[in-house]
Amino acid sequence: MNQEVNLKILKENIRNIPDFPKAGIQFKDITTILKVPEFFTFIIDSLSKNYMNRGITKVVCIESRGFILGGAIAAKIGAGFVPIRKPGKLPAASYSINYALEYGTDTLEIHKDAIVANDIILLHDDLLATGGTAMASVELLKNFGSQKIYLSFLCELDFLQGRKVLNMFEVESLIHF
Repeated sequence: MNQEVNLKILKENIRNIPDFPKAGIQFKDITTILKVPEFFTFIIDSLSKNYMNRGITKVVCIESRGFILGGAIAAKIGAGFVPIRKPGKLPAASYSINYALEYGTDTLEIHKDAIVANDIILLHDDLLATGGTAMASVELLKNFGSQKIYLSFLCELDFLQGRKVLNMFEVESLIHF
């Protein structure tokens, strides 16, 4: 099957959960495509190919679903893996940021020794919605003075226009809704 057919099949197999985590939100449940070995391999190969020769040294992933694909992408492109976590999950000195999301507020943290100034970063998460979580993560990464930051997502909700918030970065998404 070609890329376009595969993407259509993936999109059709993502489960929608209405009113989760709160009323009015339609949650995209990617576990339905991750459990199929052929889909999982296709996703990792497709997301990784854009970054194979860009000198990326760290793949930074956002808790928690970003970890699932981010670790595999890091291994595939030969980069290190760095988690951005929810509060209280990291054991060493950390940078922290509070931010607004489409259904409340949240906090993200990253270890202060996770990145060095000459790192080239791929920031990965499962879903781009309004761009708030990704932008908060970029703000955390600014603490390190990194050379270059790329952004990667499995899914993007185009109608929420999160890409506009991130317009100063190269943003790649595999599946668009």
